[in-house]
Amino acid sequence: MVVKDLQPFSVVNDQGFRGLVNILDPSYVLPTRQALKAMVEERHEKGKREAKALVLQPTAVSLTSDMWTSMNMDAYLGVTCHFISDGAVLNTTLLGVQHFPKCHTALNLAEAMGAIMEEWGIKHKITCLVTDAASNMLACGREMHLKQAVCIAHAINLIVKKSLDETPGLDNLRTSARRIVTLFRSSTTAKERLAQMQEQGRPVRKLLKEVETRWNSTYIMLERLHSEREAVSAAMASLHTEVTMITPTEFAIIEECLGVLGPFNEATVELSEEKRVSASKILPLLKMVSLALAEQLGSKTTEMAKNLTKTIQLKLMESLSHFQKTGILTLPTLLDPRFKTLGFLTPSKADEAVKRLTTKCAQVISHTPSPLLNASVHEDEVPSTSSGGLWRHLDATVQQNRLTNNATADAIVEVQRYLKEAHINRADGPLQYWNTRKSFYAHLYILSLRFLCTPASSVPCERVFSKAGEVVSKKRNRLSPKVLEQILFLNKNN
Repeated sequence: MVVKDLQPFSVVNDQGFRGLVNILDPSYVLPTRQALKAMVEERHEKGKREAKALVLQPTAVSLTSDMWTSMNMDAYLGVTCHFISDGAVLNTTLLGVQHFPKCHTALNLAEAMGAIMEEWGIKHKITCLVTDAASNMLACGREMHLKQAVCIAHAINLIVKKSLDETPGLDNLRTSARRIVTLFRSSTTAKERLAQMQEQGRPVRKLLKEVETRWNSTYIMLERLHSEREAVSAAMASLHTEVTMITPTEFAIIEECLGVLGPFNEATVELSEEKRVSASKILPLLKMVSLALAEQLGSKTTEMAKNLTKTIQLKLMESLSHFQKTGILTLPTLLDPRFKTLGFLTPSKADEAVKRLTTKCAQVISHTPSPLLNASVHEDEVPSTSSGGLWRHLDATVQQNRLTNNATADAIVEVQRYLKEAHINRADGPLQYWNTRKSFYAHLYILSLRFLCTPASSVPCERVFSKAGEVVSKKRNRLSPKVLEQILFLNKNN
């Protein structure tokens, strides 16, 4: 219970729980709080040994990292590890939730993260580090010389949030919506009146208020208010309040704006998946969002919705242009047999990515022992002269060029053969595809293990901290950082 349900150690002293256990088995003696802590520590040590053995198996891993501050104002650094194990299974392992009392500088973060990587033996096989766009996190990645990707959920959040703020008139509409929601969430009379109106024709659903830092909370607030507008209007008509109801014209604007924001909300949810390949979806999904916005632009009738569509489309294209230049994002898309080159916005960007993939494939081939390749190189090897190897430097250069040329030629053949093969269904799994074709595309298979393990967002780490918020509460605020890490480690990895 302490690990799985995040119950406090004091649960063994609760009278209700002790009474329940006594009814189930009067002879059973509950462990003390101290004994329970010892059990957690023992399980943590065993679980960590097992997790380390699992993480050492793959040839490539990706990481996500984030910072969190508890209600006690204790700072923590979280790191999760993602990799593809035998049997084409995408795995996530929490490496640690480390207490971080130092200043949050890039150097301190790099030192702490480097120690975690060293402890887990993964320092030299990290494909990518996914973090938010905080300057210290980005500088930390540079300090450690890691390939780095910005969390797509944070990138979308910035795109939409800036667009909402820059659309004239929309801020006033959001303010009106917030006032209405606040009324029904702070007044028991208003809350009960709304429930009465809702019960007449639909399920009772609470109104939700937006959170300043999360754009999708704005979408959820407006969507809920729009869907409950009839009940809200009827409830407000019977209340003596200075809060003004949103007009039908304003609701028409909200409806059109929701149509603009909807694709971004859908994309954010899908790209926050943890148990499925997600980085390969970034470019295709943003391309689909861009196409959806282009289709909507001609159908918008309100000026505010038109302005929002134009602003958000411009900011999206700026981000797409950047993402399509990032190898760590383009390679997963190409290596996903559901998308390949179709995931790119333009053919020219797809061609650039294909060249990048071919180069990577040639590098794998040149580092992979191959009897056929060696035979072709040595077949016409020039013998050394009687002058004691005077030509050895030139001969070595020629031989290296042959190796490089052969590897490049083989890579072109393998990549083009893969690209010409039919796409698999979008509902099918890319990892299963590569698992069944690892002998046919031997070198691309190695690259698929390296790049398809990267998550699209740092949400896996954020979810750990969401659990941490449940563990460290007002009734449970004396938990030591060490015990907190043990509980979170076991909760995530079991």
